[in-house]
Amino acid sequence: MTAPEPAPRRSAARSREALLHAATELFSERGYDRTTIREIGERAGVDPALIARYFGSKPQLYVAVLRAEHGDTAPDDLLTEPRLRDVAARAQLRGPVPLLRVAVQPLSDPAAQDATREALADRLVEPLRARFAREGRDRPGLRADVLVAAVAGVLLARHSGAFDDLADAEVDEVVDVFLEMFGSG
Repeated sequence: MTAPEPAPRRSAARSREALLHAATELFSERGYDRTTIREIGERAGVDPALIARYFGSKPQLYVAVLRAEHGDTAPDDLLTEPRLRDVAARAQLRGPVPLLRVAVQPLSDPAAQDATREALADRLVEPLRARFAREGRDRPGLRADVLVAAVAGVLLARHSGAFDDLADAEVDEVVDVFLEMFGSG
């Protein structure tokens, strides 16, 4: 009688990729807040504790999902209509994600705070700062910070229950009003 063959060992790279893929699907399907670490591990077919090993925390996994979805290419700035529509649609689908939350309130985990602040700067603030600098605008960094804070505030406020018209409006309506008020003109 032969001994049963041991189950094949999963490589670290495959486990990490499986977690990233599962997180991408679940964040898209259920939103950030309604997705648990346990569910991500189950969908990936690995121990959920591996999230801490490979990513550090759920917010840092979310940042890794963003990077995997968009790569290292510099995104368009938020005053580009397609970019603002994409950011707003993702926020609507995924809920109050760490990238927006960090704009208004620090995260409790310092590593997650650093990762999300860096992603916020790279993905949202820096493209606007560069645009305003190219246009010769005064204080381009401050202008970019104010605009990103305004977008984050509006998108988070949609989920707060404090603003009925904002919560009831379609995402495209909110983007249209935002562009009318702060557009590239």
